Parts: sequence; C-alpha cells; structure tokens
Amino acid sequence: MRLLVLAVLSVALMVVDARFTLLKPVRSQMSLVLMQSYWITDLPQRLWQGVASQFGSRTELVAENEKLKTENLLLQGRMQKLAALTEQNVRLRELLNSSALVNEKVEVAELIGMDPNPFTHRIIINKGERDGVVLGQPVLDARGLMGQVVELMPYTSRVLLLTDTTHSIPVQVNRNGLRAIASGTGNPERLELRHVADTADIKEGDLLVSSGLGQRFPAGYPVATVKEVIHDSGQPFAIVRAVPTAALNRSRYLLLVFSDGRTAEERANEAAQAQEALDQHGGGPIIPATVPKPAVSVIPATVAAPAVPAAAPAVAPAVATPAKPAAAHAASKPPATAPAAAKPPTAQPAAVKPAAKPPVSAPATTGGRE
Repeated sequence: MRLLVLAVLSVALMVVDARFTLLKPVRSQMSLVLMQSYWITDLPQRLWQGVASQFGSRTELVAENEKLKTENLLLQGRMQKLAALTEQNVRLRELLNSSALVNEKVEVAELIGMDPNPFTHRIIINKGERDGVVLGQPVLDARGLMGQVVELMPYTSRVLLLTDTTHSIPVQVNRNGLRAIASGTGNPERLELRHVADTADIKEGDLLVSSGLGQRFPAGYPVATVKEVIHDSGQPFAIVRAVPTAALNRSRYLLLVFSDGRTAEERANEAAQAQEALDQHGGGPIIPATVPKPAVSVIPATVAAPAVPAAAPAVAPAVATPAKPAAAHAASKPPATAPAAAKPPTAQPAAVKPAAKPPVSAPATTGGRE
C-alpha cells in the first residue's frame, strides 16, 4: 500500500513539474544542497587524479621535454637559415634598387559576420577605418590569401573573398613562373584560371602564388593549388580548376596586410624621381673628376699664347734656346743674331728692344727650325 502511495505521489509531482512552475524554486534549492553531496562523492576521484598527475607522469614529462627540446633545436636551425635568406634577399633587393617590401606589417582581425546573400561571398571583420584599414587592403589567414577589403566602416570592414564571381587575381605557377588570372566561380572551394593556353606548362598539384602584377596583393603569397587540368584539342584554351589554399569557410582569425598604401601611379612617379636623383647624385662626382683637370691644363695654354703676343714670342725664343742658337749661329752666317744670342743675361733690355724692332724674327725662325 505504501509503495502504491509513493508511486502515485511521484507521478503527480512529475506532472506538476512538467505542466507548471510551482516546483522550480524547490528544485533550485535542492540543487544547492545536492551540489555539496556531488562534490563530496567526487572528492576521492579528484584526489586520485591529482596524485597520479604528480607522481605517475614523470616519465611522460621527461619524454615530452626531450621531444620539445629536439623540436626547438630544429626550429632554431630553420630560423637561422630563414634569417640568413631574409638578409640575403634584402641585399639583393638593394642591389636591384627595388622598393618592394620584404616583411609586410600585419594586424590580426576577427570575423564577426557573413553576408546573408548566397550569391556573394563577403565577410565582415572587426577592424575598420579607425584602425587604419584602407580600401583594397589584402586579407589572408594562416594558409593563404582570402580576399580584399571592399567596404569601410568606422569599426568594421567588409571583405570580398577570392571565390566571389566578381573577383579576379593575377597569379603565377610557383614551379615555373607561368602567369595567369584566377577568377572566382561562386563555389567556396573552387577557382578557375582564365585563358590558359592549351600547351601551357601547368599540371595538377602546382601551387599558385600571387604575382603582385595587379598592384593590389603582395607577391609570393599562396592562393590556390591546381586540382584539375582539362585539355581539349578543339579548344585554344585549357580548363584549369584550382582549390584555394585558405580555409574560406573555417577561418575565424585573419591577418590584414599593410604593405603600401600608395597607388601605382604614385609609386611609379616616386620611383622615377628617386632614379633621377640617383643619376644626378651619381653623375656629380664624375664631372668634377674629369672636367676640371683638362680645363686647368688647356685654358692656361690657350689663354697665355694670345694674352701676350708681342712680348712673349720675343722672350720665349731668347730664353728657351740660349745655347742651341749659339751653336746654330756659329755654324751659320747671320751675324745680326749673334749679339741677341750673346745677351741672355740682360733679358729685360733685350726683350724691350726687339719688341720695338720688327727685324728680330730670326730667333723665331730658328726656333721654328728646331
């Protein structure tokens, strides 16, 4: 009889609890009481787990520590090689006078919404104009490029994904540098390469990276992997389908790349001005090194001859040929020139007298004969 009464009472309490909220305060109070009992009953298990973690996992910790040390050593070696390659790349770009950036500045953003329109592939991130985001800024995740910013708001931005039907990006095959245009198909897991020649060297498994020729995306970032190449002998172009490397449907945290906010025309103008300034700066030291030396050696020679045409010719032969004219006149017969040759100590009087007498042309002729 008691069992029947308890069973009826239990059914009645369940019906009341299911249909009405009269027992909700009672249930909440009972949960507070039962929570202590739950904690007491679970105490032995938690104590055993704590003791096991303190004493039983020493071997595992030692093995894990050794594994982490090995991985750390390998990663440090790779990082050193990467640092050397980065510095070498910087030096090569300096030699090529290239203004391209080696390491772009990035900022982490979070996906907070998606466009409800099924025919457009757009997402919303939590970085906007107040955070320095600009139109056309590239967006990527941990695997590759995702898209670009197409709409700015003060604290949020709208990003157009690569797979949208209105989006295209210039790419190149990482294996051989073949250039192409990858366009969206509306399928979040497929891209198509437009107007690829049927004889082009492209095959399944090739990695497609951004070429940077569109002046929008930085060069060298992975875009997609070729999945299928269909050759049709009757068509001039092959059908190339690729799978995006970025997890467009799964990535939650993204990276905004701050590479260069200038337009293509501004970069071209600045590059031309820099090259012109470099040419002027590089040509400056060469002109003084070559021109002044001949200028100093030629101008005195050309100016000195016409500057003193009357006195210099009379003095120069008398001083430049004091001994040779004496020997020449001793063998020859002009006696008039002997006193002129015999008076070199009195150069100033001799220079004044012959300057007034036109017949003193013999030294000039003898000088010319010599």
